[in-house]
Amino acid sequence: MKKPKWVVEKEQSRKASAAETVWLFGLHAVRDALMNPKREKLRLVVTLNAQNKLEDAISFAGIEAEINDPRRFSAPLDPQSVHQGAALEVKALNWGRLEDVALGDGTRPPRILLLDRVTDPHNVGAILRSAEVFGACAVIGTLHHSAPETGALAKTASGALERQPYLRERNLAETMERLKAMGYFVVGLDGEADQTIEAALEGRRDRAVALVLGAEGPGLRQKTKETCDALVRIDFAGDFGSLNVSNAAAVSLYAARG
Repeated sequence: MKKPKWVVEKEQSRKASAAETVWLFGLHAVRDALMNPKREKLRLVVTLNAQNKLEDAISFAGIEAEINDPRRFSAPLDPQSVHQGAALEVKALNWGRLEDVALGDGTRPPRILLLDRVTDPHNVGAILRSAEVFGACAVIGTLHHSAPETGALAKTASGALERQPYLRERNLAETMERLKAMGYFVVGLDGEADQTIEAALEGRRDRAVALVLGAEGPGLRQKTKETCDALVRIDFAGDFGSLNVSNAAAVSLYAARG
């Protein structure tokens, strides 16, 4: 019997995903990936100087380094990449099921960040750093229209990509509904909302909270807004300017701490 089209597409997508690799670059990003036992490492290209700086991490990972002349660096990176003489080809991390990650560590009410079409890898990298600092149990984007793991994202995350769960789900609204079914209070950041984030979380700080942030400019999509339990704003001292999405993520995580 012929397989349905959706089954074939899903299998093709899974095979393509398994075949994909990512080139990480920069001393910090490469060191943290080498030290991560969960990261599948394929190829390491370094200059002699970078090898000396990464000697302990290379030994820990048990990988053989390819030594390159700085002027003829063979890793397939964008010429503008500030690689510092180190590049590592890896497979993307698998953080497992959303329902397992969303349980948190059991020591405090879990916090999750959901990103609605945030495509800039530098913004997502910065958000991962903030999520790690403030103890979020996951950052969630979508399979399409969100930043995948890239060297630029990893470099901006400054090591957080190796430790902070970053999941990409097929449908954001469905993911929000799954979190709500687990008891999450889902809050969308909207500059025109009537209530502040502090007011919305009054009396709810002992609950699991998911914070939803939209791309700069368009913000949250209408379907995303409709799926939220509440829309909130970050209060500003004046009527000037606004925060970019990575700064808004950090502020909202601090405001939502349990």
